[in-house]
Amino acid sequence: MSILDEFFSVAGKVVLVTGGSRGIGEAIAQSFVEAKARVYICSRNEKSCSETATRLASAGFCTAIAADLATDEGRQRLVQELGQREDRLDVLINNAGAIWAQPLAEYAQSGWDKVYDINVKGVFFIVQSLLPLLEKAATAAEPARIINIGSIGGFHVPQHETYAYSSSKAALHHLSRHFAKLLAPKHILVNVIAPGMFPSKMMQETVKQRGEEAVLARVPLKRFVNETDMAGAAIFLASKASSFVTGTILAVDGGTATTL
Repeated sequence: MSILDEFFSVAGKVVLVTGGSRGIGEAIAQSFVEAKARVYICSRNEKSCSETATRLASAGFCTAIAADLATDEGRQRLVQELGQREDRLDVLINNAGAIWAQPLAEYAQSGWDKVYDINVKGVFFIVQSLLPLLEKAATAAEPARIINIGSIGGFHVPQHETYAYSSSKAALHHLSRHFAKLLAPKHILVNVIAPGMFPSKMMQETVKQRGEEAVLARVPLKRFVNETDMAGAAIFLASKASSFVTGTILAVDGGTATTL
């Protein structure tokens, strides 16, 4: 066994990636599939989820479970289907999320609820429901993992009027620390990956208005975070290399946090 295999192998691990049908979630799922893990992806859109799983399965094991994780019914569907297929869960990656941008005077309660229902409430109750499967996988030598996808928007005040998003990510960061402390005796590690500026639809519009150089002015490495950056961080946090790391918020932001 090579040193890379010893420290970074995730082969044979059972991994669930929520929001895994596209973007960052898909890239993370793909990295685990190619690393020979047993990967399940979940998203609200059944067609998109199934198509992505089929595509990723060409490189290994990947199965889709369609569910709306903002609802109790959807979360229970996910837990039930996964429990019928697996007797343990080694790695839970909570990537599913929502964003809502609107001027303060017009900010809709429905938008606020949508964001918090998936970004905070959804994560809490998914962890609660999947805890038995995580406990079955967890040992002192090989802890189970929960990896929550946060945001550097949870560190500082964003330029966009994304009130619910930024505050929900700050809440998720703190919730993750709380989980980390309480689940440590069960040998379950809980960490956060906080990505910096990602070329989302909203960010692309900002780039059109302000120009890429101006948008990236605060980023020391002068580029956007990409899917590979996120996948690499997730593999690290799921592998032996991070077996003594818990309660950490890993900023994958090109150094942006150093300028805030």
